[in-house]
Amino acid sequence: MSILKKPLVTEKVSALNEKGKYGFIVDINANKVEIKTAVEKMYGVNVTKVNTLSVMGKSKSRYTKKGVVSGNKPNYKKAVVTLAAGEVIDFYSNV
Repeated sequence: MSILKKPLVTEKVSALNEKGKYGFIVDINANKVEIKTAVEKMYGVNVTKVNTLSVMGKSKSRYTKKGVVSGNKPNYKKAVVTLAAGEVIDFYSNV
């Protein structure tokens, strides 16, 4: 089971990248210490702070020939990681 699922690449998080903060979608059961060690191990940087937030999945419905089909998007957890001064993570190095 991987703690870091994927990096967040949105406009809001990209604006935070200039301040040394990076966003990730992480495992729902991961805690801050596990997230910190996973980021340090994977990217070789020093993490000074980790902020987490749990996002509740939205309820969705569509109208089909057979009637209304409703369900929920899954819940997930975000982590915003602050790095030490002068350190950066390049998500596009492998592209």
